Amino acid sequence: MRMTSYAAGILTLALAATVAASAVGDARAQSQSQQQTPQSGQTLKSQVTVVNVFATVRDRHHAIISDLNEKDFKILEDGQEQKVAFFSKERNLPITMGILIDTSGSMDRILNAEQETASRFLQRVMRKNDEAMVISFDLDVNLLADFTADTSILERAIRRTVINAPAAGIGGTVGTIPQQGGGTNLYDAVYLAAHDELATEAGRKAIILLSDCEDTGSRLRIQEAIEAAQRADTVIHVLLLRDFMATSGAGPPVASKMAGETGGRVIDVHNEKTLEKAFDEIAEELSSQYVLGYYPTNEKRDGTFRKIQVEIVLHPDAKVTARKGYYAPRK
Repeated sequence: MRMTSYAAGILTLALAATVAASAVGDARAQSQSQQQTPQSGQTLKSQVTVVNVFATVRDRHHAIISDLNEKDFKILEDGQEQKVAFFSKERNLPITMGILIDTSGSMDRILNAEQETASRFLQRVMRKNDEAMVISFDLDVNLLADFTADTSILERAIRRTVINAPAAGIGGTVGTIPQQGGGTNLYDAVYLAAHDELATEAGRKAIILLSDCEDTGSRLRIQEAIEAAQRADTVIHVLLLRDFMATSGAGPPVASKMAGETGGRVIDVHNEKTLEKAFDEIAEELSSQYVLGYYPTNEKRDGTFRKIQVEIVLHPDAKVTARKGYYAPRK
């Protein structure tokens, strides 16, 4: 089990700019965005990074389209069309997930439902070679279970979540320094999950965020959290918990920004029934992805952010969910 010093991660960011994390090849994943040999057996070009894009496609009625082939897709990087080098419709590609649960005071009425549905979600979605971790956040950020394939460990961690409890009281790993007067450290939690945990994992990666997305205590800004997820090639899916409490209205735009800039989705949750339905939609999303890989025509290793656009040819009404870009490697 990897135990991470969360305080060190935040202090390091405060002293220096974020450095792109290079993902390490792993036998448990067949696809990765950094220096990965294509599944088609093609020879990897010297010094050229293979960019992988995981995409889900839905029709106008929101139903998943699962019968597309390579010729149906068009990929552009910074407006320039890219040649798809390999393509797959594999549904069993391993995934590494971070389950982030808001345990601030505003979640008091929904926490029990979060625990129940999150546990069922993991039982449904996790397969052999998948891993997940559990993090709670409120006045602090607490790692309750590090990456494991054991759903019983993850379920116990989920059920240990407590409203505004110190890490020492629930068996977690202490995270950021609590703020004077308290707060909800949402941005800190996303940053730490992506930068300190998911950045070194291979293959498909996702953060499942359960929150009203009202940050009132983070030391980091939203863009720093989003950039950490982008550098870690991690998609953020937000289950936006609404109508359980009075909010200032900042939550929905925050949720849309986090999900939109990483290629994830926002699902509104208004009660326990819609919470379970939201988990079902995310489970379907994770099991219905296309994998596309290309060698970027821009071979510069300058660390810049490259915008990705995925289009579906001859399906003008189709909606694609995929990451919006990536950071190029540095020399």
